[in-house]
Amino acid sequence: MSMNTTAPWLLRAAPFAVYMLFLALGDRPAEWFGLADGRWLYGLRVAAVAVLLLAFARHYRELRLPPAPAAREWLLAVAVGLGVFVAWVNLAGGWLVLSDEPGGFDPRGADGRLDLALVAVRIAGAALVVPVMEELFWRSFILRWIDHPRFLEADPRAMTLRAVLWSSVIFGLEHNEWFAGIQAGAAYAWLYRRGHLWLAVAGHAVTNLVLGVWVVATGSWRFW
Repeated sequence: MSMNTTAPWLLRAAPFAVYMLFLALGDRPAEWFGLADGRWLYGLRVAAVAVLLLAFARHYRELRLPPAPAAREWLLAVAVGLGVFVAWVNLAGGWLVLSDEPGGFDPRGADGRLDLALVAVRIAGAALVVPVMEELFWRSFILRWIDHPRFLEADPRAMTLRAVLWSSVIFGLEHNEWFAGIQAGAAYAWLYRRGHLWLAVAGHAVTNLVLGVWVVATGSWRFW
């Protein structure tokens, strides 16, 4: 099957599926690739996703900017991204999370010092790669598909409340902070309904970037 005849949904689902496959495999890929430190699997995961996104880039017509959003729209996306960050770190306990067990990505070495290379890879992957991958899958594909099987023909500005709710709930349940995740999904969907997927990507990127900086500054590794 050539790229030109590949189903549009598959082009948007494949990067997300690869990302989730890495998660499902746990530490096993570290053994396959001979990694002494399994934390570098995150770098491999986002690199694999980035390769697919670049390979399929010309098919993502929703990422073609013209006409570009106005400056105030970009500022709105930043504000929404910051709001999601605030909600994320404050709605993360008790019944609002799937598990209270500590965990997460800890980039410190045995001496307790930060491994700056691991920090850089983690933040770059979360802020530059993951938002594009997830917005293509959750908003451009799933959100529109709920309303219209031929989702590429659906105008994001016409998406129904039903589509926003269902896609946001499923998106939220993908995360340990499920309640904050549902709100995040709704916020990014609202940005997309303004007509440009890049607004949702920008909001998502701001959330992940600020969250990453906050995690490193406070040592709240469970949020990673």
